[in-house]
Amino acid sequence: MTTLTEAPPRAGRLAAGAAAVTVVLWASSFVAIRHVGTEISAGALSLARLGLGSIFLGALLFARPRPAATVRRWPAQRDWLPLIACGVLWFGVYNLALNEAERRLDAGTAAMLVHIAPLLIAVLAGVGLGEGFPRQLVIGGLVAFAGIVVIGTSTSSGRAETWGVVLCVVAAISYAVGVVTQKPLLSRLPAAEVTWLACTIGAVVCLPFAPRLLEEVRSADVGTIWWMVYLAAFPTALGFTTWAFALRRTSAGRMGVTVYAVPVVAIVLGWLLLGEAPTVVALAGGALCLAGVAISRRIT
Repeated sequence: MTTLTEAPPRAGRLAAGAAAVTVVLWASSFVAIRHVGTEISAGALSLARLGLGSIFLGALLFARPRPAATVRRWPAQRDWLPLIACGVLWFGVYNLALNEAERRLDAGTAAMLVHIAPLLIAVLAGVGLGEGFPRQLVIGGLVAFAGIVVIGTSTSSGRAETWGVVLCVVAAISYAVGVVTQKPLLSRLPAAEVTWLACTIGAVVCLPFAPRLLEEVRSADVGTIWWMVYLAAFPTALGFTTWAFALRRTSAGRMGVTVYAVPVVAIVLGWLLLGEAPTVVALAGGALCLAGVAISRRIT
């Protein structure tokens, strides 16, 4: 299996650049969700983001020129189960859980909690994909769990939001399982097609929220609607495409490491754009979470 360290220098730089774009866009999504959540409910926002994201991804996929000798592959029968799992969990459940969580937690705290996912990715990839199972995973898991407990005691409003913490953990689990189910698909199918199909599946899962979305959009501020379009076009369509591009060129465990920076960027953006930041206690808990993830990826 090719990794960033084994890839040719140019390929490694391209993968690293794609991962960096993903980090910035995904960090901005936490701030956008927090802002939009004041007017649009979690399910309606999920449908808007994934529905528009599917349209944008489809336009990019089918409009781009393709060499005459290249045939667009449709997923084989064996590919549909992991595709559905990725679409339902990473795109559907993840968005629903995160959107609802950010109605209770500030953007920075939510980002820190969700990013216990790299630890879970390391465990699942080690067991399911044969990428290795470092001994430090147990220690790292305990440290990260301690961080979750600490974050659960405080938010930027200074009060516990246990349900918000639980929802972020659900989002993190969905995220991790989605990444691990996506990885084998990328060795058989183009990254753009995998991303588009998974996003479309997630949008279908959220269709029951269509009446609520139509109702809420009618009374929403124009700025809120533009933030919804931003979420679909950039963190979703572009962000997931650059993620899949990079993931195809490295291991799931190593890609998990690259998203360590997302909470840091999200906290800075939340402070600059929303005037909010996690409390000192929540920051300490976030540091524990990220330390646990870092420990889990140290291979001896």
